[in-house]
Amino acid sequence: MRKRILKMAACLAVISILMVPVHMLAQEKINLNTATLEELTQLKRIGPVYAQRIIDYRETYGPFEKIEDIMKVKGIGPKTFDANKDIITVE
Repeated sequence: MRKRILKMAACLAVISILMVPVHMLAQEKINLNTATLEELTQLKRIGPVYAQRIIDYRETYGPFEKIEDIMKVKGIGPKTFDANKDIITVE
């Protein structure tokens, strides 16, 4: 009985691990040029203050041309960019 429970737990763990990449691929990217404040706060390390700075930046300087341009926003550096580079777009 105990072995059966351990096997089931192991199977569930493997299934969970295999499903993570599928979920990540299915996630839509957040467009820096069109996202709302609420959408931008879904990014890692981005709260309402930084989300508003992103919106203010694009209203002042125009649309972001490449995702790396997010680092031109005051307070957003390489760590925040690296945490989000796979889930942001400018297209």
